[in-house]
Amino acid sequence: MSIDKTIRRVIDPHEQELESYRYWQSLSVGDRLSAVWDASEAAYAFAAAFKGAPQPDDQRHERPLTRIERTRR
Repeated sequence: MSIDKTIRRVIDPHEQELESYRYWQSLSVGDRLSAVWDASEAAYAFAAAFKGAPQPDDQRHERPLTRIERTRR
């Protein structure tokens, strides 16, 4: 993934929103998904530092799964 290091000065908040939208639309789907993955990882790491993140699957207790079938009316 090549990084565009162009700096743009935007004063108008609406223009800033449009510029942000144009940037994300210029990336490929894979690059956008990778960015989401990185942001999610950072958010979970931040939350884990404050003990707010869910435990990883290997440390979580098993929960029983119950399926209930309802009669149709």
